[in-house]
Amino acid sequence: MAGEEHGPPLTEAGEPISEAEALRRLRQTDDQSLQYYAAWWLGRMRSRHPDTVPLLRSALRQRQPRDPGAGVEHNAVARNAARALGKLGDGGAVSDLLAALEDDDDGLREAAARALGELGALEAVAPICARLASGLAGAGAPMTNSPKLQEPCEALIEALGAIGVADPAVVGVIEPFSGHDRPLVRSAAARALLQLTAEVRWGEVLVELLEHAQLQVRRAALMDLGAVGWRPALEPISATLAENSLKLIALRGLVEQGSGEPGLEALLGAMDDLL
Repeated sequence: MAGEEHGPPLTEAGEPISEAEALRRLRQTDDQSLQYYAAWWLGRMRSRHPDTVPLLRSALRQRQPRDPGAGVEHNAVARNAARALGKLGDGGAVSDLLAALEDDDDGLREAAARALGELGALEAVAPICARLASGLAGAGAPMTNSPKLQEPCEALIEALGAIGVADPAVVGVIEPFSGHDRPLVRSAAARALLQLTAEVRWGEVLVELLEHAQLQVRRAALMDLGAVGWRPALEPISATLAENSLKLIALRGLVEQGSGEPGLEALLGAMDDLL
């Protein structure tokens, strides 16, 4: 029929594919599992094809009501599209990501917030602050009959740190979350506050979390210290009871993001010791 797209049939989801195949998968709308993998692939491979961002933006807008019988998780395609758009660094996607930030789906809000942080979207500061403004009793409170919080606080807070608007009002919104009863939220808050204020006390909070009883918390603190590049954490990072691979990632962050003491030679030596 006229108008049909010709070419080899779509391969099974999950198999290695090409950029052209990923774009064809994302363009079709009959099979969301194919779109889901395609969106992930295009972000992972940092596709620069001129059709990539428009198709991902279209997929992000393709949100649908929850369907318990669907084979793909609710809004899974839109979430992967948001993640990919953050990785691709195209500021033209900010308006669609801001719209997704207002979606009822907390998982999509989380993905959109992280993408907006990666893009350094100044336009996102006000709406993110508005979502966090209710503090521990609002945004930071658990949902009814769910372990999730009312808002994806970690992602929202980390986005503010990444965007980097060090306004007292922004700092004031984040600071209460440094006292949250969940250590992962405290870690996210300390990370953002260290980025925005450079105050040593927030780096010390992250170092304390490196000694937390839960491995998941120690891992998060490692990644947060690496993301901030806080070089005084060199020795605590090296001594953390966690996988050497994660400690190497954190130390690489100190090399790439940090400045000051300890110097580069000491950092590279610590990395060599872990190899």
